This record gives sequence, structure tokens and C-alpha cells, in this order.
Amino acid sequence: MSMTDMDATQASSSPRRGGGRLGRKALRSAPMASFPTLARKIPVYQMVPDEAVDLIHEESLNILEEVGCEFRDDEAIAIWKAAGADVSDTRVRIDRTLLMELVSMAPSEFTLTARNPQRSVRVGGQNSIFVPMYGAPYVRDLDNNRRYASLADLNDLHKLAYMAPALHSSSSIICEPMDIPVPKRHLHIIHSALKHSDKPFMGIVTSKERAEDTMKMAGIVFGDEYVRDNPVLVSVTNCNSPLVWDATMLDAMKVYARHNQPLILAPFALCGASTSASAVGAVAQVNAEALAGVAFTQLVRPGSPQLYGQFMVTVDMKTGAPMGGTPEAAQMMYLMGALARKYQLPWRTSGFHVGSKLNDAQAGYEANMLMHAAILAGANYIWHVAGWLEAGLTCGYSKFVTDCEQLVGWYKYAGGLPFDDFKEALAAIREVGPAGHFLGTAHTLEHFESAFFIPSLMDFNSFEQWSAEGAKDHDTRGREKARAMLRDYEEPRLDEGIAEGLRDFIARREERLPDSVN
Repeated sequence: MSMTDMDATQASSSPRRGGGRLGRKALRSAPMASFPTLARKIPVYQMVPDEAVDLIHEESLNILEEVGCEFRDDEAIAIWKAAGADVSDTRVRIDRTLLMELVSMAPSEFTLTARNPQRSVRVGGQNSIFVPMYGAPYVRDLDNNRRYASLADLNDLHKLAYMAPALHSSSSIICEPMDIPVPKRHLHIIHSALKHSDKPFMGIVTSKERAEDTMKMAGIVFGDEYVRDNPVLVSVTNCNSPLVWDATMLDAMKVYARHNQPLILAPFALCGASTSASAVGAVAQVNAEALAGVAFTQLVRPGSPQLYGQFMVTVDMKTGAPMGGTPEAAQMMYLMGALARKYQLPWRTSGFHVGSKLNDAQAGYEANMLMHAAILAGANYIWHVAGWLEAGLTCGYSKFVTDCEQLVGWYKYAGGLPFDDFKEALAAIREVGPAGHFLGTAHTLEHFESAFFIPSLMDFNSFEQWSAEGAKDHDTRGREKARAMLRDYEEPRLDEGIAEGLRDFIARREERLPDSVN
């Protein structure tokens, strides 16, 4: 269990509409294995001394005091004026004392409640959770074709997310259902996340109305009163680097913060294009942008849980294309982690963000570079860890399941080295002695299934055995595994009253929404 007994009891006794309490729904859920929140038991690595972290911090404060940040929304400007910030048109310059007072209001940890309380997770501190990718308009499907994504694909990917034990969330827009009209798309995205998985999910931020619809659908599942105060979803808002929070992001920010729902305040930075061509300069700018976002949420609702975030990739200076898995991206991650700890904020980064078009060696190299940094830098919300290809344009079915298997290994890596059976292991050495083997010892028989990470998708057979079994590459084995998982999927049933409430809400909203954007 990832929540304390008290947390679980409080969640299961919360009032519900149309189907009862979390605890009753948990009993109706499929008994799918799921890892609890990853409690990291390895040291955090800090790449630079504290003096360097303080230098970046001070320069970020100077940026916000001297240059300022754009908040392109009338209500947001009014809120900043009331707080005493220096406002000129849409430019907000924030005194460092005011800024840090606001940032300090955000809690360092929070519980994210799932519709099945056994899937609830703890975010912040020594805790990490793994979350699949978000936002791909294309998929690389089970036949290895790249094509536009559909609602059927999104349903499948939510199913795979539910079945992957090391994924702690279903995300939401793993892929864009391009066959659904844009004004109605958000309804089906959230419905799919809630129907096909009972893990935590993510919200929609593309308009105020869509954010409000997300909260109404969450209210149907968790109860309207419950979602006014208790985190049940995470949403992402991106600052447009350099130094612009636009009206769309601010509208969504206000909806979710007022409901006490955590937001990822993540500047979207293409380093060298929307930041200076300097890793440390980029971090100083992105830090300023993220802090301004966190501070604004505390003006909307003091004490609301938030995630300090970043999306920082370097660009190929020959073409302008974003690159995945570069050493600079990893270095910037270490800096952001050090800053997050300074502010005592939970923080988000990307894990398997890659530029490769295929589930190939390039994808593996890029993913390893970033995930190692994410784990060692102490990230709390590690996003884009399943399916990501082509700088996020494509979600690959094979990539999704092979990533999920690797996450099991990363989970074990970050969990630290256990010493609980050390005496028994040494006793086995004395039992076997020189020139023997350990295969039949009591210690081996008791521990062989759990002692080592044994992936099923990576092939360790002889060349002859591999050839006899079809000479399949890793990508092919991944697609076969995805097909098999989808055949075995069993839906974690929603209470029928809740399921009907969701269907009715979607039908009523679709009657009012157009089929195209004006």
C-alpha cells in the first residue's frame, strides 16, 4: 500500500455519488498487480556545489524582479496587482520576498488518490512515481505502421498502462484520438483513462471549459465534495519560454488550483532557441518561469499542492530540431533537482524522452541517459516513461511495453541494495564450499525468483536458440507482448451508477459542443 492506514481509511470513507465509496469500488476492481510508490533508497546526486545552486537561484530572482514575466490574462493581472506585485500591462515583476513567501506555501509532499485506493501514490520527498507519455498525434502500431492515433489506440494504451505494474498513473492523452472532433475530444480522453484503469490520471488544460469538464467527470467518480479539496489528478501547464504564461494555461491553472488539484508548472524550453545556448543560463531562466507559476497558484489557493517542473531539451543547431537524451539535458536535470530541494518542492522531469523514430538502439541510449539522471537527481514525478518516440510525436506500442519492463529494473535499482538475507547468503557459501554450485541450496530455492531482475523481453539465449525461435529483434518481441497483454486485459469495473453518470455527462456535453473549432 502506498498510503498510510489513516489515508486509506479516510479515502474509503469519503462521501460518493452514484456508486458509493472508494473501498467498495476497490473490491470490484480486477486484482492487477501494481507496485506501490517508489521510495528511493539510494543517495541523491548533486552535480554542482551549493554555491552554484545559490548563484542560479539569485539570478532567477533577478530575472523576475528586473525583467519580469508576462501573465497574459486579465484576472491573473488583477490577482498579481492585489498581491502587491509591480505590474505594467501584462508584465509582472515580482519582488523576491513576495515570490519566496508564496513558493513556500506549496507543500513538499502530497497524496494523489486513485479510484482504487490501493493504487494511490505519494508524491514528493523520497518518493518517485512513473507516468507514461502524453500528447502523441501518431502511433507506431502493432503492425509497426506509423499512422494517426485513434480513440481505439488510446483505449489500448490506457489498458496497457493499467496492466504495467511499474506504472503508477494512466496519464491521459497518451496519444491524441484524432478521429474525435477537437471540441469533444477531451471528454473521451478522460473517460478512457477512468474506464480502462483505476490508477491516478491526468487532466486536460487546453481551455478553461475542458478543465472544468475534467473536474466534473472526476466529481462523478470521486464525489463533488471530495474533489474540491483532495488531489485526484495531475495536470500540466507549460510556460512559453521565454517568460510568458499565456491565457490558456492560466485559465486551466486557476480551475485546478481552486480545486486543490496539483499542477506541473513546467516551462517548455528548447535550449538554444527559446533559451540562451547555455545549460546554466537556460536553467536560470526556466527556474524563474517555474517559480512564477508556482507562486501564482498560491495566490489562487494558498497551500494547494504543486509540482515544480521543467521540459528542457537541447536543439540541433544545424536544423532546429529538438534532441532527446543529450548529456546537457541530463546535466540540467541535476540542476533542477538541486533547486527543487532548495525550495522543498516536489518536482517533475522526463524519463524516456527520445528522438529516435523506432524502438532501436538510439532509443535505448537516449532513454538510459535521461532516466539515470532522473533517478539520481531525485525526481518525484518521472513522466514520459512509456511509449515516447520521435520527440513525442509518436507513441509506439512496442516501445510502451519494453519501456514498462525496463521500469521494473529502474524500480529495483532505485530501491537500493537489501541486506535482509545477507547472513543466509553467507551461510550458503559455507554449505557449498569450494568447487560446488548453489542451484540446490535452500537459500537459492527461496530467493531465485526475486534475487535478480529477469526481463522477459530481452533475449539471452544462444544464437542457435534465438535463430530457431524466429530471430526476433527487441521491437518485434515488444509488439508481440503488447498483443498478448491486450488479449488478457480485464477491465477494472466501475460502479454501474458511476459508469452511467459518466456516459450521461458526455452525451449532454456533446449535444452542446460543436464538431469543429471556429
